[in-house]
Amino acid sequence: MPGSSARFFLDTNIFVYTFDETTSVQRARARELVELALTTRLGVVSYQVIQEFLNVVTRRFLVPLSPTDCRSYVEQVLAPLWHVSPTVALYLRALEMQERSGYSFHDSLIVAAALEAGCRTLYTQDLQPGRQFDALTVVDPFAD
Repeated sequence: MPGSSARFFLDTNIFVYTFDETTSVQRARARELVELALTTRLGVVSYQVIQEFLNVVTRRFLVPLSPTDCRSYVEQVLAPLWHVSPTVALYLRALEMQERSGYSFHDSLIVAAALEAGCRTLYTQDLQPGRQFDALTVVDPFAD
């Protein structure tokens, strides 16, 4: 788990797991991270995480979330963590990350957003755990 004063970035899959009734361990870990992000105010997301989350919960869930439930989740959970919005500089940094890392543009945009927000840790299940980008370290919170 993150240090007491270090900012950390939460990727979309963390939020999706908070709703996953089939994986109790992942769901519990994801909920713990989201709660920590909100209570310490050290958790960060970008506009991209919000867009991806809303796409998943309204289109890919067996029982999609209603617009009312989505609005509530955005207001209570995602908006307080939202610190990175799209800018030309962010896109250019993501392109640089893509070239350096070999990641897809979307994954590179997540890394670039975490770096822009000054995060030390990027929690995600989608990238290589232990990979470092400057002071940022990728961590899979579900790995044993």
